[in-house]
Amino acid sequence: MSEQTLPIRSVCVYCGSQPGRETTYVAAGRRLGQAMAENHLRLVYGGGTKGIMGAVASGVLSHGGRVTGIIPQFLVDMEATRHSLGQLSELIITPDMHERKHKMFERADAFVALPGGIGTLEEIVEVMTWAQLGRHRKPMIFANIGGFWDPMLKLIRHMADEGFIHTAHLVQPMVIDEPEEIVAALVDHWAGQVDREGEADIIARL
Repeated sequence: MSEQTLPIRSVCVYCGSQPGRETTYVAAGRRLGQAMAENHLRLVYGGGTKGIMGAVASGVLSHGGRVTGIIPQFLVDMEATRHSLGQLSELIITPDMHERKHKMFERADAFVALPGGIGTLEEIVEVMTWAQLGRHRKPMIFANIGGFWDPMLKLIRHMADEGFIHTAHLVQPMVIDEPEEIVAALVDHWAGQVDREGEADIIARL
């Protein structure tokens, strides 16, 4: 696959800085990272080198891919080790979470949510909110490893059924169970150029 003709060149992955209870979560992170590297996709992520975050980055780097880590200063020693951060292709240390999210959105052509906690949930929901408001059309994927996101997906359906998602056609995240299928789904789903209409306005408001 030619990197020059690939409409999606970077994927932002949201996921836990902890490994979680199921070993399948970390394994899925590594497999996703490998698939991204093999398809010449740069990983944009929160910079953590532990847990699922570390697994995704390791999967990309160990297969010759490129990784941009974006992490706020106060999390450097909580979610990473300085030695491991030095292995990333690009490291951006921000003064706060606000700037981190700003840069992650700016640099990503698509978004994937692996299992994670409140921070992971907040990040993918914010991206979905902007999609609902018609401010971007970048692909969004729930990596539903072992049915992890089933309760969230049920809640979204409930919100729509109760009349609180009036532009549901703009909020259509893909749900994929197997990490190896995510990259192929992104490429197949997004045949044209990434629509960046309204992106500057989003970044200004983040």
